[in-house]
Amino acid sequence: MRILWYTARRLLYVIPQVVGISLVTFVIVRLLPSNPAYALAGPAATQETINTIEKRLGLNEPIWTQYGKYIRDLVQGNFGNSFVSGRPVLSDIGDRLPATLELLALGLLLAFLIGVPLGVLGALGRGRRIAGRASLGYGLLAGAIPDFWLGLILVYAFYTKLNIVPAPLGQLGTDVRAPRNITGAVALDSLLTGNWAALQSALGHLVLPLATLVFVYMAPIVKYTRSSIEDVYYGSEFIEQYRANGLSHRAILVRALRNGLPPVITIVGVLFGFLLGGLVLIEQVFAWGGFGQYAVQAITNSDFSAVEGFVVVAAMFNLFVYLIVDLLYFIVDPRLRAGAT
Repeated sequence: MRILWYTARRLLYVIPQVVGISLVTFVIVRLLPSNPAYALAGPAATQETINTIEKRLGLNEPIWTQYGKYIRDLVQGNFGNSFVSGRPVLSDIGDRLPATLELLALGLLLAFLIGVPLGVLGALGRGRRIAGRASLGYGLLAGAIPDFWLGLILVYAFYTKLNIVPAPLGQLGTDVRAPRNITGAVALDSLLTGNWAALQSALGHLVLPLATLVFVYMAPIVKYTRSSIEDVYYGSEFIEQYRANGLSHRAILVRALRNGLPPVITIVGVLFGFLLGGLVLIEQVFAWGGFGQYAVQAITNSDFSAVEGFVVVAAMFNLFVYLIVDLLYFIVDPRLRAGAT
């Protein structure tokens, strides 16, 4: 019951946050020195035509009237129509978001599974030159390399020169039959439908984007893991007590991990929220056709509804991820459970 009450209380905070984010986004977008009516009318359009389009889109109304209509539609699950594609924004996002989520989820999962052991090795190797310096050196190197630059280097090395990976164009080879659309994520749909040729092609196209994402964004996971485990393993009184009682090294390490991982869970949640819209450069390099590219195209084309839809959906995903992080903290930290009433 406590965790349900804690979850309900956290969900109450989501409503004003989404409203606030939508308001700020709506006002900022309307203040931009651009007008979608000009893009829709074309360069040879008359002012009368532009005024007609503005009236049809409701852009000639006061901004608070426009926002009132926007909130009314938003509550009903209507994010408006894209000025460019003419389709509902939610449908456009639904087509693009699974590609980004698939790449992001696999990338962060691999980064966590590889980065945590590396961080633990770095922490346990304190005072040992090779392990400690290797961990520190990797963190500095990965933090200094732009993701798009690494992606281009990998494409040049493994596709252009060695030709051991598929062409970095999209999520699936052009000579492969696409799987039936279930989730929108090509690799997952290929697995669910048993389309092994598509699965092999999808995994091949994932190799370089995943390698880029993992190498660059695993660095903070390694750093936080190393710092947190060092603090617990070498600086906690209860660990010293365990050593004095003769517990095995493995048992002590497990307890240190249990107490040192919460900050790592936090950084993974932060990375997920940041990369949901921040993968745009990686998506651009590999022509991934994801959520970030959709946002860039919307901004370039002054597509107000698409920009607002992107921000609101990204914000809602961020809030959901942070809620999951809070619940994990609630589960592992007895102090939170004791304080939940």
